[in-house]
Amino acid sequence: MIDFMKRAVERAKKTMRLDIGGPFGACVVKDGKVISVASNTVLKDKDPTCHAEMNAIRKACKKLQTYDLSGCELYATGYPCPMCLSAIIWANIKTVYYGTDLKDAENIGFRDDFIYNYIKGKNLQVLSLQQVKKPDDCKELFKEYAALKKTIY
Repeated sequence: MIDFMKRAVERAKKTMRLDIGGPFGACVVKDGKVISVASNTVLKDKDPTCHAEMNAIRKACKKLQTYDLSGCELYATGYPCPMCLSAIIWANIKTVYYGTDLKDAENIGFRDDFIYNYIKGKNLQVLSLQQVKKPDDCKELFKEYAALKKTIY
C-alpha cells in the first residue's frame, strides 16, 4: 500500500516542480499491480479537468480497454475533489486511499469547499442551472437511446 502511494507522491513531486500542475498524484492498482500512475496536469494542458485522479483513470481505462474499473483501487495524494469523486464512482472504483484531507488543500490555497457548499445547496451563486422551456429534442434523443437498447454505463 505504501509503495503505491509513494509512486503517486513521486509523480506529483516531479510534475509539480516542473510547473505542470499542483501537488497531486494518483495511482490505480488492480490485484496488487500498478495499472497507471498520473499527476495533475492542469497547468500544462490548460484544462481544469486534468486532475491526477482523472488522468490516472483515463490512463487505466485506456490500458485495460474498458470504462469499468471494477476491482481497482485508487491511491491519491489528496482527498479527491467533487469532480474526481464523481469520476471514481462512475469508474466503479470502490476503494480510495488518500494522503491529505480537504483542510490541508485549503491551507495551501485550493478551494474545493465552494463546490461542496454548492452541492449542499449553499452558495448557489456559483452556478446557474436552468432547464430549457421546450426540451423535446433532448427527450427524443433519450427515448431513441433507450429504444436502441444501447449500453448503460
